[in-house]
Amino acid sequence: NLLALMAILAAAIFYAFSGVYCRRFKVMDVSPMATATGMMIASSVMLIPVVLLVDQPWSLPMPSVASLGALVGLALLSTSLAYIIYFRILETAGATNLLLVTFLLPVSAILLGIGFLNEVLLPKHLVGMALIGMGLAAIDGRIWAKLKSQT
Repeated sequence: NLLALMAILAAAIFYAFSGVYCRRFKVMDVSPMATATGMMIASSVMLIPVVLLVDQPWSLPMPSVASLGALVGLALLSTSLAYIIYFRILETAGATNLLLVTFLLPVSAILLGIGFLNEVLLPKHLVGMALIGMGLAAIDGRIWAKLKSQT
């Protein structure tokens, strides 16, 4: 599906842009907590009209207590805490090092799928993981520096 592929490509591009763009918060001496809080509030406010138009929450049944608890858990742990950590790492390690972690997302998704969803590990997954590993090694530069010093 072309639209899905374009969405994946756009997500990757904007994720890369975000790391570079958010570096300016360090220059402005804005704390990672304030940056994460501002981003979460702004994105929530921007999504309210979309939710009202698309989902029409008034027409849906009231979710169960367990569902609301899961929603709060996702909001606090998987989203808010993740962004606080994201901006803290950005502040201390820089955008380049922070964005290297994104290479590991497909690997962890495959491993979690195998571990929790009983998905099958295919040869193409192993090839992809090997390419990701080689890419990380090439970007890191320590291997090249070690090889260069031996010659």
